[in-house]
Amino acid sequence: MTDLTYDVLGIGNAIADVFAHVEDDFLVNEKLVKGSMRLVDTQEAERLYGKMGSAVRMSGGSAGNTIAGLSSLGGVAAYIGKVADDELGKAYAHDMRGIGAHFDTAPLVGGNPTARSMILITPDGERTMNTYLGACTELGPDDIDADVVTRSAITYMEGYLWDPPAAKEAFRRAMKLAHDADRKTALTLSDSFCVDRYREEFRELIRTGAVDIVFANEHELKALYETADIQSAVDAVRQDAKLATITLSEKGALTVTREESFQVRANPVDEVVDLTGAGDLYAAGFLFGLARNYPLARCAELGCMAAAEVIGHVGARPETTLKNLAAQNGFDV
Repeated sequence: MTDLTYDVLGIGNAIADVFAHVEDDFLVNEKLVKGSMRLVDTQEAERLYGKMGSAVRMSGGSAGNTIAGLSSLGGVAAYIGKVADDELGKAYAHDMRGIGAHFDTAPLVGGNPTARSMILITPDGERTMNTYLGACTELGPDDIDADVVTRSAITYMEGYLWDPPAAKEAFRRAMKLAHDADRKTALTLSDSFCVDRYREEFRELIRTGAVDIVFANEHELKALYETADIQSAVDAVRQDAKLATITLSEKGALTVTREESFQVRANPVDEVVDLTGAGDLYAAGFLFGLARNYPLARCAELGCMAAAEVIGHVGARPETTLKNLAAQNGFDV
Protein backbone atom coordinates (compact mmCIF):
# COMPACT_ATOMS: atom_id res chain seq x y z
CA MET A 1 0.00 0.00 0.00
CA THR A 2 1.14 3.54 -0.74
CA ASP A 3 2.41 5.34 2.35
CA LEU A 4 0.18 8.01 3.85
CA THR A 5 1.30 11.61 3.43
CA TYR A 6 -1.88 13.62 4.01
CA ASP A 7 -4.56 13.41 6.67
CA VAL A 8 -7.18 14.83 4.31
CA LEU A 9 -7.43 15.74 0.64
CA GLY A 10 -10.15 18.29 -0.08
CA ILE A 11 -11.64 18.51 -3.58
CA GLY A 12 -13.94 21.41 -4.28
CA ASN A 13 -14.79 24.63 -6.01
CA ALA A 14 -11.93 27.10 -5.58
CA ILE A 15 -13.85 30.30 -4.91
CA ALA A 16 -12.90 33.78 -3.75
CA ASP A 17 -15.44 34.98 -1.17
CA VAL A 18 -16.68 38.57 -1.24
CA PHE A 19 -18.45 39.47 2.03
CA ALA A 20 -20.83 42.36 2.68
CA HIS A 21 -23.20 43.16 5.56
CA VAL A 22 -26.78 43.90 4.47
CA GLU A 23 -30.17 44.34 6.09
CA ASP A 24 -32.93 41.75 5.67
CA ASP A 25 -34.77 44.19 3.39
CA PHE A 26 -31.93 43.89 0.88
CA LEU A 27 -32.64 40.16 0.52
CA VAL A 28 -36.37 40.82 0.20
CA ASN A 29 -35.83 43.45 -2.51
CA GLU A 30 -33.49 41.11 -4.40
CA LYS A 31 -35.93 38.18 -3.97
CA LEU A 32 -33.22 36.08 -2.31
CA VAL A 33 -33.88 33.18 0.07
CA LYS A 34 -32.00 33.78 3.31
CA GLY A 35 -29.38 31.13 4.01
CA SER A 36 -29.43 29.68 0.51
CA MET A 37 -26.79 29.39 -2.21
CA ARG A 38 -27.66 30.16 -5.83
CA LEU A 39 -25.54 30.05 -8.96
CA VAL A 40 -25.31 33.27 -10.99
CA ASP A 41 -23.92 34.15 -14.41
CA THR A 42 -21.34 36.85 -15.17
CA GLN A 43 -23.93 39.57 -15.73
CA GLU A 44 -25.79 38.89 -12.47
CA ALA A 45 -22.51 38.65 -10.55
CA GLU A 46 -21.48 42.08 -11.76
CA ARG A 47 -24.93 43.57 -11.08
CA LEU A 48 -25.15 42.24 -7.54
CA TYR A 49 -21.57 43.20 -6.73
CA GLY A 50 -22.40 46.77 -7.75
CA LYS A 51 -25.27 46.87 -5.24
CA MET A 52 -23.48 45.27 -2.29
CA GLY A 53 -21.68 48.30 -0.93
CA SER A 54 -18.48 47.92 1.12
CA ALA A 55 -17.07 44.40 0.83
CA VAL A 56 -14.19 42.24 2.07
CA ARG A 57 -12.49 39.66 -0.19
CA MET A 58 -10.99 36.37 1.07
CA SER A 59 -10.14 32.97 -0.36
CA GLY A 60 -12.95 30.48 0.27
CA GLY A 61 -14.82 27.57 -1.21
CA SER A 62 -16.37 24.95 1.08
CA ALA A 63 -13.70 22.24 0.89
CA GLY A 64 -10.99 24.91 0.74
CA ASN A 65 -12.24 26.32 4.05
CA THR A 66 -12.22 22.83 5.56
CA ILE A 67 -8.63 22.31 4.47
CA ALA A 68 -7.68 25.70 5.95
CA GLY A 69 -9.23 24.65 9.26
CA LEU A 70 -7.53 21.27 9.22
CA SER A 71 -4.18 22.89 8.50
CA SER A 72 -4.74 25.34 11.37
CA LEU A 73 -5.20 22.35 13.68
CA GLY A 74 -1.80 21.05 12.62
CA GLY A 75 -3.09 18.53 10.10
CA VAL A 76 -1.29 17.70 6.87
CA ALA A 77 -3.59 18.53 4.00
CA ALA A 78 -3.87 18.68 0.22
CA TYR A 79 -6.37 20.44 -2.01
CA ILE A 80 -7.58 20.08 -5.59
CA GLY A 81 -9.59 22.93 -7.12
CA LYS A 82 -9.60 24.84 -10.42
CA VAL A 83 -8.67 28.51 -10.62
CA ALA A 84 -7.89 30.63 -13.67
CA ASP A 85 -4.48 32.01 -14.58
CA ASP A 86 -5.53 35.46 -13.38
CA GLU A 87 -4.88 37.74 -10.42
CA LEU A 88 -7.61 36.21 -8.26
CA GLY A 89 -6.47 32.68 -9.11
CA LYS A 90 -2.88 33.43 -8.22
CA ALA A 91 -4.00 34.95 -4.93
CA TYR A 92 -6.07 31.85 -4.19
CA ALA A 93 -3.14 29.51 -4.88
CA HIS A 94 -0.88 31.69 -2.74
CA ASP A 95 -3.36 31.53 0.15
CA MET A 96 -3.72 27.74 -0.02
CA ARG A 97 0.02 27.16 -0.10
CA GLY A 98 0.46 29.79 2.60
CA ILE A 99 -1.59 27.73 5.06
CA GLY A 100 0.67 24.75 4.36
CA ALA A 101 -1.64 22.77 2.06
CA HIS A 102 -0.36 20.96 -1.02
CA PHE A 103 -2.05 22.66 -3.98
CA ASP A 104 -0.81 21.90 -7.47
CA THR A 105 -3.90 21.92 -9.72
CA ALA A 106 -3.02 23.37 -13.13
CA PRO A 107 -4.72 26.77 -13.61
CA LEU A 108 -7.15 27.35 -16.47
CA VAL A 109 -5.61 29.42 -19.26
CA GLY A 110 -7.73 31.46 -21.67
CA GLY A 111 -11.13 30.51 -20.30
CA ASN A 112 -13.50 31.74 -17.62
CA PRO A 113 -12.07 33.80 -14.74
CA THR A 114 -11.59 32.47 -11.21
CA ALA A 115 -14.85 31.84 -9.36
CA ARG A 116 -16.20 34.18 -6.73
CA SER A 117 -19.10 34.05 -4.27
CA MET A 118 -20.87 37.19 -3.09
CA ILE A 119 -21.90 36.47 0.49
CA LEU A 120 -24.54 38.70 2.04
CA ILE A 121 -24.50 38.68 5.85
CA THR A 122 -27.67 39.78 7.65
CA PRO A 123 -27.70 41.10 11.25
CA ASP A 124 -28.43 37.61 12.63
CA GLY A 125 -25.16 36.33 11.13
CA GLU A 126 -26.91 34.22 8.49
CA ARG A 127 -25.25 34.16 5.07
CA THR A 128 -26.86 34.12 1.65
CA MET A 129 -24.50 33.11 -1.14
CA ASN A 130 -24.54 34.12 -4.80
CA THR A 131 -21.89 32.12 -6.59
CA TYR A 132 -20.31 32.58 -10.01
CA LEU A 133 -18.47 29.32 -10.73
CA GLY A 134 -16.21 30.59 -13.52
CA ALA A 135 -13.12 28.40 -13.85
CA CYS A 136 -14.53 25.86 -11.36
CA THR A 137 -16.70 24.37 -14.09
CA GLU A 138 -13.55 23.23 -15.89
CA LEU A 139 -12.36 20.92 -13.10
CA GLY A 140 -12.21 17.45 -14.63
CA PRO A 141 -10.87 13.92 -14.16
CA ASP A 142 -7.43 14.90 -15.46
CA ASP A 143 -7.09 17.30 -12.52
CA ILE A 144 -7.33 14.44 -10.02
CA ASP A 145 -3.79 13.56 -8.96
CA ALA A 146 -3.88 9.81 -8.31
CA ASP A 147 -0.75 9.90 -6.18
CA VAL A 148 -2.22 12.57 -3.88
CA VAL A 149 -5.50 10.65 -3.51
CA THR A 150 -3.79 7.39 -2.63
CA ARG A 151 -1.54 9.16 -0.11
CA SER A 152 -4.50 10.74 1.70
CA ALA A 153 -6.25 9.00 4.61
CA ILE A 154 -9.56 10.67 3.71
CA THR A 155 -10.68 12.29 0.46
CA TYR A 156 -13.33 14.90 1.25
CA MET A 157 -15.56 16.31 -1.49
CA GLU A 158 -18.34 18.90 -1.60
CA GLY A 159 -21.80 18.29 -3.01
CA TYR A 160 -21.46 21.46 -5.08
CA LEU A 161 -19.11 19.49 -7.36
CA TRP A 162 -22.12 17.58 -8.63
CA ASP A 163 -23.30 20.62 -10.65
CA PRO A 164 -20.66 20.74 -13.46
CA PRO A 165 -20.57 17.44 -15.44
CA ALA A 166 -16.77 17.33 -15.70
CA ALA A 167 -16.40 17.90 -11.96
CA LYS A 168 -18.84 15.06 -11.32
CA GLU A 169 -16.55 12.74 -13.29
CA ALA A 170 -13.57 14.05 -11.32
CA PHE A 171 -15.51 13.27 -8.14
CA ARG A 172 -16.19 9.69 -9.28
CA ARG A 173 -12.56 9.12 -10.25
CA ALA A 174 -11.34 10.35 -6.87
CA MET A 175 -13.75 8.04 -5.03
CA LYS A 176 -12.60 5.01 -6.99
CA LEU A 177 -8.90 5.82 -6.53
CA ALA A 178 -9.40 6.28 -2.80
CA HIS A 179 -11.24 3.00 -2.32
CA ASP A 180 -8.83 1.09 -4.54
CA ALA A 181 -6.10 2.28 -2.15
CA ASP A 182 -8.20 1.28 0.90
CA ARG A 183 -8.73 4.92 1.90
CA LYS A 184 -11.89 6.64 3.11
CA THR A 185 -14.15 9.04 1.23
CA ALA A 186 -16.34 11.79 2.66
CA LEU A 187 -19.09 13.98 1.21
CA THR A 188 -20.61 17.18 2.51
CA LEU A 189 -24.12 17.74 1.18
CA SER A 190 -23.28 21.46 0.90
CA ASP A 191 -26.74 23.05 0.59
CA SER A 192 -30.38 21.95 0.72
CA PHE A 193 -30.98 23.31 -2.80
CA CYS A 194 -28.01 21.26 -4.01
CA VAL A 195 -29.61 18.23 -2.36
CA ASP A 196 -32.91 18.96 -4.10
CA ARG A 197 -31.13 18.87 -7.45
CA TYR A 198 -29.31 15.59 -6.88
CA ARG A 199 -31.21 13.79 -4.12
CA GLU A 200 -31.35 10.34 -5.68
CA GLU A 201 -27.76 10.43 -6.86
CA PHE A 202 -26.52 11.46 -3.41
CA ARG A 203 -28.57 8.76 -1.73
CA GLU A 204 -27.18 6.19 -4.15
CA LEU A 205 -23.60 7.26 -3.38
CA ILE A 206 -24.29 6.84 0.33
CA ARG A 207 -26.23 3.55 0.10
CA THR A 208 -23.65 1.85 -2.12
CA GLY A 209 -20.75 2.84 0.12
CA ALA A 210 -19.11 5.03 -2.52
CA VAL A 211 -19.17 7.62 0.27
CA ASP A 212 -18.00 6.43 3.70
CA ILE A 213 -18.67 9.57 5.76
CA VAL A 214 -21.55 12.03 5.31
CA PHE A 215 -21.57 15.62 6.58
CA ALA A 216 -24.81 17.61 6.62
CA ASN A 217 -26.75 20.20 8.54
CA GLU A 218 -30.30 19.44 9.63
CA HIS A 219 -31.87 21.26 6.66
CA GLU A 220 -29.77 19.31 4.17
CA LEU A 221 -30.50 15.98 5.84
CA LYS A 222 -34.25 16.64 5.88
CA ALA A 223 -34.05 17.59 2.20
CA LEU A 224 -32.17 14.38 1.43
CA TYR A 225 -34.98 12.26 2.88
CA GLU A 226 -37.84 14.60 1.98
CA THR A 227 -39.14 14.98 5.52
CA ALA A 228 -39.82 17.87 7.89
CA ASP A 229 -38.92 15.68 10.88
CA ILE A 230 -35.25 15.56 11.80
CA GLN A 231 -35.60 12.27 13.69
CA SER A 232 -37.06 10.56 10.63
CA ALA A 233 -34.13 11.87 8.57
CA VAL A 234 -31.64 10.65 11.17
CA ASP A 235 -33.24 7.20 11.25
CA ALA A 236 -33.02 7.03 7.46
CA VAL A 237 -29.38 8.07 7.20
CA ARG A 238 -28.47 5.55 9.91
CA GLN A 239 -29.74 2.82 7.59
CA ASP A 240 -27.94 4.17 4.53
CA ALA A 241 -24.60 5.54 5.78
CA LYS A 242 -21.64 3.95 7.49
CA LEU A 243 -21.07 7.19 9.38
CA ALA A 244 -22.94 10.49 9.32
CA THR A 245 -22.51 13.63 11.37
CA ILE A 246 -25.15 16.36 11.40
CA THR A 247 -24.70 19.91 12.64
CA LEU A 248 -27.65 21.31 14.58
CA SER A 249 -26.70 25.00 14.92
CA GLU A 250 -26.88 26.10 18.57
CA LYS A 251 -27.86 22.54 19.60
CA GLY A 252 -24.43 21.19 18.66
CA ALA A 253 -23.97 18.13 16.47
CA LEU A 254 -25.33 14.60 16.19
CA THR A 255 -23.21 11.69 14.98
CA VAL A 256 -24.72 8.37 13.94
CA THR A 257 -23.47 4.98 12.83
CA ARG A 258 -25.51 1.82 12.34
CA GLU A 259 -24.65 0.81 15.91
CA GLU A 260 -24.81 4.05 17.91
CA SER A 261 -25.68 7.73 17.98
CA PHE A 262 -24.70 10.59 20.25
CA GLN A 263 -25.02 14.35 20.43
CA VAL A 264 -22.42 16.87 21.56
CA ARG A 265 -23.13 20.41 22.68
CA ALA A 266 -22.18 23.52 20.74
CA ASN A 267 -19.38 25.65 22.14
CA PRO A 268 -20.52 28.97 23.58
CA VAL A 269 -19.98 32.03 21.39
CA ASP A 270 -19.97 35.60 22.72
CA GLU A 271 -21.47 36.96 19.52
CA VAL A 272 -22.47 35.30 16.25
CA VAL A 273 -20.96 37.58 13.62
CA ASP A 274 -21.03 35.47 10.45
CA LEU A 275 -22.20 31.88 10.02
CA THR A 276 -20.21 31.44 6.78
CA GLY A 277 -17.94 28.43 7.13
CA ALA A 278 -19.49 26.99 10.30
CA GLY A 279 -20.17 23.63 8.64
CA ASP A 280 -16.84 23.71 6.82
CA LEU A 281 -14.91 24.20 10.04
CA TYR A 282 -16.96 21.60 11.87
CA ALA A 283 -15.88 19.18 9.14
CA ALA A 284 -12.26 20.29 9.60
CA GLY A 285 -12.26 19.40 13.28
CA PHE A 286 -14.15 16.16 12.79
CA LEU A 287 -11.92 14.99 9.92
CA PHE A 288 -8.75 15.91 11.81
CA GLY A 289 -9.91 13.81 14.74
CA LEU A 290 -10.93 10.94 12.49
CA ALA A 291 -7.57 10.92 10.69
CA ARG A 292 -5.85 10.85 14.10
CA ASN A 293 -8.08 8.02 15.39
CA TYR A 294 -9.94 10.06 18.02
CA PRO A 295 -13.15 8.56 19.42
CA LEU A 296 -16.11 9.79 17.37
CA ALA A 297 -17.46 11.93 20.22
CA ARG A 298 -14.11 13.66 20.51
CA CYS A 299 -14.08 14.27 16.74
CA ALA A 300 -17.47 16.00 17.03
CA GLU A 301 -16.36 18.07 20.01
CA LEU A 302 -13.31 19.27 18.08
CA GLY A 303 -15.56 20.12 15.15
CA CYS A 304 -17.85 22.19 17.37
CA MET A 305 -14.86 24.05 18.77
CA ALA A 306 -13.58 24.93 15.30
CA ALA A 307 -17.07 26.01 14.16
CA ALA A 308 -17.46 28.28 17.20
CA GLU A 309 -14.23 30.08 16.37
CA VAL A 310 -15.17 30.87 12.78
CA ILE A 311 -18.67 32.23 13.48
CA GLY A 312 -17.22 34.82 15.85
CA HIS A 313 -15.75 36.89 13.00
CA VAL A 314 -16.33 37.71 9.34
CA GLY A 315 -14.86 35.14 6.98
CA ALA A 316 -14.95 31.38 6.63
CA ARG A 317 -11.39 30.60 7.68
CA PRO A 318 -9.99 30.69 11.22
CA GLU A 319 -8.35 33.83 12.57
CA THR A 320 -7.00 32.00 15.63
CA THR A 321 -4.51 29.13 15.37
CA LEU A 322 -6.86 26.23 16.01
CA LYS A 323 -4.07 23.97 17.24
CA ASN A 324 -3.43 26.35 20.15
CA LEU A 325 -7.15 26.75 20.80
CA ALA A 326 -7.60 22.98 20.83
CA ALA A 327 -4.75 22.54 23.31
CA GLN A 328 -6.38 25.16 25.56
CA ASN A 329 -9.60 23.13 25.40
CA GLY A 330 -7.95 19.89 26.45
CA PHE A 331 -7.37 18.25 23.07
CA ASP A 332 -4.16 16.33 22.48
CA VAL A 333 -3.07 17.81 19.15
